[in-house]
Amino acid sequence: MAQKTKTAETEVKVVDFIHSYVDSEQKKQDSFQLIELMQKWSGFEPKMWGPTIIGFDSYHYKYASGHEGDSLIIGFSPRKAEFSLYAVAPGHENTELIEKLGKFKMGKACIYFKKLSDLNIDVLEKLCLATIKHINEHHECGCRD
Repeated sequence: MAQKTKTAETEVKVVDFIHSYVDSEQKKQDSFQLIELMQKWSGFEPKMWGPTIIGFDSYHYKYASGHEGDSLIIGFSPRKAEFSLYAVAPGHENTELIEKLGKFKMGKACIYFKKLSDLNIDVLEKLCLATIKHINEHHECGCRD
């Protein structure tokens, strides 16, 4: 039997989430700036995915194991300790982009950073656009390879 995806799109309003969840004024400002940028880059309105992830656009995936579901293409979460950024596409060019991104830590499926000013926004844009292109062409996320 196929597993149900834990993180699904919800009806929660993004602005309400930020005002109720984010306790730092700087993190709120960074969140609203990221929303503006990701909306511009993706062409889609922000939506809540699960209780804490803000995502832009979606795609359907299905694995050989039978696991399938819908996921956001790019997004972020303004977690208490740091931001989690969901925008990583595979490929040599993107590895080079990540090296130029700024001050962050790399996780298995996301990039962690403290504040938006730690990142190079031009590089972030290229990384987000590469992720959107990769998922639209392959219907898979690089983090699941």
